[in-house]
Amino acid sequence: MENLSGILEKGKAFFYLYGIKFIVALVILLLGFWIVSKLVKGFKRLLVARKVDETLVPFLVSLSSVTLKVLLLISIITYVGVPMTSFIALLGAAGLAVGMALSGTLQNFAGGVILLILKPFKVGDFIEAQGYMGIVQEIQIFNTIVITLDNKTVIIPNGGLSTGAMINYTQKDTRRVDLVFGISYQDDIDKARTIIKEVAGRYDKILADPELFIGVVELGDSSVNLVARAWTKTSDYWDVYFYLNEFVKKEFDKQGVSIPFPQRDVHLVKE
Repeated sequence: MENLSGILEKGKAFFYLYGIKFIVALVILLLGFWIVSKLVKGFKRLLVARKVDETLVPFLVSLSSVTLKVLLLISIITYVGVPMTSFIALLGAAGLAVGMALSGTLQNFAGGVILLILKPFKVGDFIEAQGYMGIVQEIQIFNTIVITLDNKTVIIPNGGLSTGAMINYTQKDTRRVDLVFGISYQDDIDKARTIIKEVAGRYDKILADPELFIGVVELGDSSVNLVARAWTKTSDYWDVYFYLNEFVKKEFDKQGVSIPFPQRDVHLVKE
């Protein structure tokens, strides 16, 4: 009986020492999971309200849920009395090793998150970046897929895309078309300017405001170079570009304005 009484006393002491902590930890765990669920749902509603990209929403929601649950479990284990120092150090070392092994992949992943949040471009935009030019077909979490003008598929890693220089040609509604026309030194500058204005005025895709600008940009070795700056809708850029090149040349030919080829004067000296 004395042995049994001792065992019961030890059992009571163990229960008071660890049992109550375990029950409290279990209650905190259940309550914590409920709070995490509410926080995650609120975070998801916030992302949707802020119109964050649909590709990114599930990932951010899952990441926040896992992070909060891990922090909750670590807090409960620490409360119960389990030493966590060695475990946390082990996790840190493992995380460092994985991070170094996947540094390029993680950089692309972070770049994808930045692109999806900041949205410097969207699907359908015409961009130039990382030495490539084309239309954005898809923005993935690690890569961005671009279709070039000659229908090639280019897969650009998001790491460099998010940190490097980039031109978005379709972000603005209008765009300026810059063209240079060379005429000979014998031709009339005012006549050439009038011809360019008349040709531009016949094309309804060239905007009246801002007004077409034509000026002498350079006195070259073989020609007087006139720059024409016409504004158009971004979607009509190439139509205007090809139209002006073709019909200004045709009108110059009709009205006797020459476009000279490079020339060089050679003087022969007799010794």
